[in-house]
Amino acid sequence: MSITQVSATKAFGGWHKQFSHQSDATSCEMRFAIFLPPQAQHQSVPVLYWLSGLTCTDENFMQKAAAFKVAAQLGIAIVAPDTSPRGDNVPDDDNHAYDFGLGAGFYLNATQPPFNQHYRMYDYVVNELPSVIEANFGVNQQRAISGHSMGGHGALSIAFKNLDKYSSVSAFSPICQPTTCPWGQKAFSGYLGQDKQSWLQYDSSALITQLTDSNKHIPALVDQGSDDNFLAEQLNPQALVAAAKTVNYPLELRIQPGYDHSYFFISSFIEDHLHFHAANFKA
Repeated sequence: MSITQVSATKAFGGWHKQFSHQSDATSCEMRFAIFLPPQAQHQSVPVLYWLSGLTCTDENFMQKAAAFKVAAQLGIAIVAPDTSPRGDNVPDDDNHAYDFGLGAGFYLNATQPPFNQHYRMYDYVVNELPSVIEANFGVNQQRAISGHSMGGHGALSIAFKNLDKYSSVSAFSPICQPTTCPWGQKAFSGYLGQDKQSWLQYDSSALITQLTDSNKHIPALVDQGSDDNFLAEQLNPQALVAAAKTVNYPLELRIQPGYDHSYFFISSFIEDHLHFHAANFKA
């Protein structure tokens, strides 16, 4: 697949680059960013896939998370895709709402028209994007996945459905039970229709209860700020913890006192997450 470089900036001995390409999964042009640590110049390196939240693009994490220094030290590449398909022919919310349509793809495969033609971010993240990355850059097939808010939902639900593809998963302030919160109910109704049984395939708290084979479990780390203004209505990490306990899943939830939903929170603990993933990559 042909990719086109949009920008390149050196950082901590490595490179942050943006690329665009025509996506088969989303039937539109997609953009992603990649940080290649200096080690990628002479050896293959593992990859952390980062999924951002509502209203974000590939740029938010790369510019605000302060992840490059530690990623360079650990020899980890970071890939950040856009959060949804975009373009003149890609349908949006009629009122251009922030929580549905462009910038709010929810990392699922839509089944409802007109969104089912382009909103296939699950296929893009799980299958197409890794193929593009592994074919074009100095990386190996070791993958971890992480994300924030809507992207935390994406990271957890994708990992729980694909334990064989990732060595670990982490999330900041994830939407842990989207079938029961306003963000998730709006998105799932629009993308998946009114059959609520179909929603469960993208609900991390439901998915984790199906993971009964402990030999296939991968470590999971979740950080949540205690002063997050979305905590009570939208995020519900306690539901995920309760679900994990039913199958003895190795999930750690850390409530961080005083922190909110912002990138100040993410940048405060991203080093912990990078070390967590590094420890679970094969030597």
